[in-house]
Amino acid sequence: MSEVQPLPGALPASLDGAPRRRRNPIVRYFARFDDGEVVRWVFRGMLLGAIGVLALDLNELSRENGWWAPEASMPAAPSDPILPPVVQTDTPLPSGDPRRFVTTGEEILARPMTFTLQGDGVLAAEGSIDQGAAARFAAEIEARGEYVKTVSLNSPGGALDDAMAMARLVRGRGIATQVADGAICASSCPLLLAGGLTRTAGPMAAVGVHQFYAASQATTAPAQAMADAQATTARISRHLIDMGIDPTLWLHALDTPPQALYYFSPEELAKYRLVTTPIATAQKVAPGKAETGSATKPGLTPG
Repeated sequence: MSEVQPLPGALPASLDGAPRRRRNPIVRYFARFDDGEVVRWVFRGMLLGAIGVLALDLNELSRENGWWAPEASMPAAPSDPILPPVVQTDTPLPSGDPRRFVTTGEEILARPMTFTLQGDGVLAAEGSIDQGAAARFAAEIEARGEYVKTVSLNSPGGALDDAMAMARLVRGRGIATQVADGAICASSCPLLLAGGLTRTAGPMAAVGVHQFYAASQATTAPAQAMADAQATTARISRHLIDMGIDPTLWLHALDTPPQALYYFSPEELAKYRLVTTPIATAQKVAPGKAETGSATKPGLTPG
């Protein structure tokens, strides 16, 4: 009897005569690997997936709670005015609104702080104290050696930490600070002014403070926000004490909203020891009359 040949394409029969079933391609693929290796790859995939889910959850929590927001880094948000109006108090300034003395355009004051070496050992520091200004300032001082004797400030303020770091460097080098006539030193800038071994301000200079807050728009839990504010206030008070400044000066900042400024009178600057050289009071000029040596810019009106 001749042997029966299977038809083309038919599955070979098993030993018991039943046709064999074709295995799933995925099963055939994994069958090439060791069972332990397959389990390890499955575990790795599950671990990576879990890490991804945790990362997404952590990112969401950080956005809601502001965990990674800069700590009170900028006293004013970019949308706030560069030259805030005078806060309303029971004791108006004898010389009127100090902003009328400021001669530098707002667009220049809004730029990151730059440093320009002038004659007689004066280093002009102009613009906003951005994060990183302290590092640039340290490099400038290092490059100039002992030539810099005075830092002349013209700044609407900015990062608290950078301002205090610059002040410590100024004090450590025995450098003087000044705010010349027509210049402004506001928000965190007075913390830098405080670093001068000697400190002066012209009678037509604008020096003021207001409340600080973080530049980040992330929402922080009320309890955490209060704790952060208290810690930052303590650091500022300690900084002023270390520099020989009366820390009660900062009470005016705590009372003044970020959209306004408490501008100090010459008498207050001397009282709080923010200046070491007495200065005269600028004469108040009747409305509509310009002061000699000052330049009032169009559009800079209170409010």
